[in-house]
Amino acid sequence: MSQCYNSGDFKKYFDENMQDLGLPVPTTLFDTYQTAIGTVSTLVGALGTLGKGATMAELIGATVALEKLTVAAAIGASAYTGAAIGSVAVASGRALGCGTRMADVFAFTDRNNLKFKGVASFYALNPQILNSSYSSRSSFGLRARVSPPSFEYA
Repeated sequence: MSQCYNSGDFKKYFDENMQDLGLPVPTTLFDTYQTAIGTVSTLVGALGTLGKGATMAELIGATVALEKLTVAAAIGASAYTGAAIGSVAVASGRALGCGTRMADVFAFTDRNNLKFKGVASFYALNPQILNSSYSSRSSFGLRARVSPPSFEYA
C-alpha cells in the first residue's frame, strides 16, 4: 500500500476529525494509535457495563482511566464512543494508508475488539464521522450534547 500521508500524523488526524465533529479531545488519551485503542477499548467496556443510555460523566465515574475525559462529561456516551472509534479508524487510515472506507471501519472494529451493539447502524446513520465532505459535521457534537437518546441504537 502506498503512503498518502505521514505516519506520524495520527494524533493530528484524530484531533482534526473529532474537532470537525464538534467534540472535545483531551490530551494524552488519544496521542498515539496504541493509546487511542486502549482508550476506546475502555470506553466500549464501560459503555457495555453501564448501558446505552449512559452519559460520559457516568463512564468517567466508572473507571479511573477516563478521568481526563471530563471535558466531554455532558455528552452522551454512545455518541462520544462511536465518534472516538470512528476517528481512530479515520486517523489510522489517513496516517497509515490512503483513507478509510466503511468496510475498513468494520474490519477495524472487529480486529481491535471494539464492536458494540448497533455498530453498523451507528455509522450508517452518522456518516459524517467518517466522511469529511459532510457540511454539517460540527452539528454532531451539538446533537451528542443536547440529545444523547438519539444515539441509543448504538
